[in-house]
Amino acid sequence: MKKALILSVMVIFSFCAVGSAIAKPAKCPQPRKTKAAPGSIAKKKIPGSADAKRGKKIFMKTAKPMACKMCHGAKGDGGGKLGAALKPAPRNFACAATMKKVSAGQMFYIIKNGSKGTGMVGHGKTLKDKQIWDVVKFIRSEWVDK
Repeated sequence: MKKALILSVMVIFSFCAVGSAIAKPAKCPQPRKTKAAPGSIAKKKIPGSADAKRGKKIFMKTAKPMACKMCHGAKGDGGGKLGAALKPAPRNFACAATMKKVSAGQMFYIIKNGSKGTGMVGHGKTLKDKQIWDVVKFIRSEWVDK
């Protein structure tokens, strides 16, 4: 009887743990009070040398300390495995209502410097500016500017 009770508790706990780990897309639109990039940066356009294919590799696999998809999700909707635990939720790049207000320069600034009051850390020490632009190009071509 005691073994059955312990087994039952373990099964119930496992279901609860798995259920809470299932990531959901972030709300759309996403109200956010993110610090604005300085004007000269906010107005920057994606350089012609930026490559979405390289950006995808960084977003999905190689960014350090972890791949962007871990929080933002493979669909860019803010539904990554780790994103479920963040408050506020990670940016939902697939949300046109939110992203139409976010310039490429603003995205570059946030990826490089992070966003205070969110889980978004700055990647300026681990990614070169060229790599950050690659990521911005990937995000915008994949989800924003379609």
